[in-house]
Amino acid sequence: MSSIIIIFVVMALGFDFLNGFHDSANIVATMISSRAMGPRRALLLSALAHFSAPFLFGVAVATTIGRDVVQPYASTIPVVLASLVAAIVWNLVTWLLGIPSSSSHALAGGLVGATVAGYGIEGVQISGLVKIFTALLLSPLLGLIGGYVLMKIVLFLARGASPRINRFFKRAQVFTASALALSHGTNDAQKTIGIITMGLVGAGLLDEFRVPLWVIAASSGAIALGTAMGGWRIIRTLGGKFYKIRPVHSFTAQITSTAVTLGAALLGGPVSTTQVVSSAILGVGSAERLSKVRWGVAGNIALAWILTIPASALLAALAYVAICHAGV
Repeated sequence: MSSIIIIFVVMALGFDFLNGFHDSANIVATMISSRAMGPRRALLLSALAHFSAPFLFGVAVATTIGRDVVQPYASTIPVVLASLVAAIVWNLVTWLLGIPSSSSHALAGGLVGATVAGYGIEGVQISGLVKIFTALLLSPLLGLIGGYVLMKIVLFLARGASPRINRFFKRAQVFTASALALSHGTNDAQKTIGIITMGLVGAGLLDEFRVPLWVIAASSGAIALGTAMGGWRIIRTLGGKFYKIRPVHSFTAQITSTAVTLGAALLGGPVSTTQVVSSAILGVGSAERLSKVRWGVAGNIALAWILTIPASALLAALAYVAICHAGV
């Protein structure tokens, strides 16, 4: 491999590590906040599930990201490198601010921005872009509604129960959190898998889009390591700033988030686990009473979601120009 390919792969795995570091809060925040499990144990459990997920559930999302968004002639190293730079910068900025933004949005916006800068709008496959944005837009709505409905059902089934039922909700989170981590690994690790494979095809190292085993293993390992490190700033936001989370809230939000994220992954739709989990937490809390939720915090997060795609697209376009100017 040439040095630029090695740099590209390292940057892609760096993005994957930051994705796990940034998004670990999605999996463990409610479990830690509800005192179902200690922080380190929760992060380790999540990391193991993240590593296993892409081997268990296939690479449908990787195919969508790597083959269906950018035209083959535009799938070049400068395009994927610029999109990675934009996504990494945006992830770091939002992490420093403690805002749970979307790595998926950042990567999608980066791909579009870099492609348009280099090849015009014709370089983008509109059908693939529609598929991605449909999944990204519908998933938080499904998380919100699903969390609300499931919480109502759980409250109905648990009516009249003694406080001892909290023991069940705490213990059950070992399984629900593991399932959520598997669904997150299935969806998010595959985005890096797709980007690396896309770059290898663009560099002529692969004659068609097929995912090498080493790419799956490296990407799974990077996101698992990032998850194990834990993004504590965002864990605090998701775990306590919406409302005081109890075991029943955590249990219900995890089931909802798992169903939405895993369902989308199996259909090849890349979703933002950050959006899904945040929306599920809001839905679960509002099922008890609307005033329970601190909607001002939710508004700030929604603003970050709206800004992510245009901001990362602009960053990627600037990065593409800089990379081409450097002669890459």
